[in-house]
Amino acid sequence: MDKINKGIELMKQQNFKEAARVFTESIEENPTDSLGYINFGNLLAHMNDFERAERFYQKGIELDPNVATAYYGLGTVYFEQSSFQKAQDNFQRAIDLGLDEGDAYLMLGLTLQSQDHQKLALPYFQRAEELSPDDEGVLFQYGLSLAQTNQVELAHEKFTRLLEINPDHSDGHYNIGVTYLYQEDVTKALESFSKALDIQPDHMLAANGKEKIEEMLNEQKNTDE
Repeated sequence: MDKINKGIELMKQQNFKEAARVFTESIEENPTDSLGYINFGNLLAHMNDFERAERFYQKGIELDPNVATAYYGLGTVYFEQSSFQKAQDNFQRAIDLGLDEGDAYLMLGLTLQSQDHQKLALPYFQRAEELSPDDEGVLFQYGLSLAQTNQVELAHEKFTRLLEINPDHSDGHYNIGVTYLYQEDVTKALESFSKALDIQPDHMLAANGKEKIEEMLNEQKNTDE
């Protein structure tokens, strides 16, 4: 096993100190190979050392301007620091260079969503779902983006699919409950909010939604009487 792969394996095992040593050796032995710098950047980003991670990604790009994963890594660093325009530019560059993976499209969609460009985010979430159809994060974010652009029925479909994959996704139950409200199905909305609270008792949005529905139903009952 070469040192890059060994370092990656050590990262997966959460042995970050040893992974750093191996990546350092790889860089010392191959100072013009961008992969050593990029993987060290991945390690630093994983440890939330974003300032140093950025420097390593930039060095990797300096050595090879066409390595898509370096731009993806740089994009994640900027995203975590809420520099969304910079993140967007780098995720787009990674995709342009051939990184045709669900995570890349998901992250590009998230950067647009974070800049309140909901409609612009939609095609990237759609592509992310095409590439990763069973990814909970993709389905959830795509559903949110559809709901925020008033495509409630399509949002409902995504949240339904999400809950088929993970029936214990509390935010999924809450958001599908919201779609039921838009469809004026109060009973199912109440059931969804209650399910979200069963899974996550401190889910404030679900608790608030449930309380308002119950107040409304009680008022209707009193009026009818």
